[in-house]
Amino acid sequence: MENLGQLALLLAAAFTAGALNAVAGGGSFLTLPALVFTGVPPVVANATGTVALLPGYMAGAWGFKDDMAPPPGLSMNQVVVLSLIGGSAGAALLLFTPDATFRKVVPWLLLAATTMFAFGPQLRAWAAGKNAEHTAPSLARAAVGMLAVAIYGGYFNGGLGILLLALFGLLGQTQLNAMNGMKNLVSALLTVIAVVIYAVGGIVEWKQALIMMVAATLGGYLGARVARKIPAHILRWGIVATGLVMAGLFFAKG
Repeated sequence: MENLGQLALLLAAAFTAGALNAVAGGGSFLTLPALVFTGVPPVVANATGTVALLPGYMAGAWGFKDDMAPPPGLSMNQVVVLSLIGGSAGAALLLFTPDATFRKVVPWLLLAATTMFAFGPQLRAWAAGKNAEHTAPSLARAAVGMLAVAIYGGYFNGGLGILLLALFGLLGQTQLNAMNGMKNLVSALLTVIAVVIYAVGGIVEWKQALIMMVAATLGGYLGARVARKIPAHILRWGIVATGLVMAGLFFAKG
């Protein structure tokens, strides 16, 4: 960080990201671009932003601890193991991705994540409808789905919550609290294992990460308190607009 302007940008992005994650998700749409725009290489920015948002994921998992239940086809232990394996694979893949390649991939990932977020309710409804037409999923089918989403989450966090909720609905989970509990648990597991691998790989800017972590935690606390005062549709489309703008800026930067 070279000046107070960059510090202010990172603090504002992390604070807002923490608030967004507490209310509706989408925080990584802000942390990644903010870090890149302050001069952090894209791969390092992705890892550093993930570290900054870790406390929020852990707090969310703890908050739903009494509601957690694994989706049909998988046990809790299997969900944990698959999450750790997939998260490790995704994080390792990021370590071996050159900055130039990741810079080209980022706008497409942001665009895909924004689209998933925008159509999250329809995606979950589709998943529930598909599940109603079939019997309980096999272990193999459930495991492949869980592993694929975990790899994505270990590599790039954006839109992970929507993917997890859709997967759980597709597998036959119907209780929203249980789905949200598992979403937070898996997100926390993926983030923890990714952070460990990122740290070992030396791709975390710790000064920025720790500063943003404090701001994101405060934002998450305040965001949860004011969530009920903001109409859900305004939050959703505000996040979608943010994601589209950020993706457009990354496309423009080439």
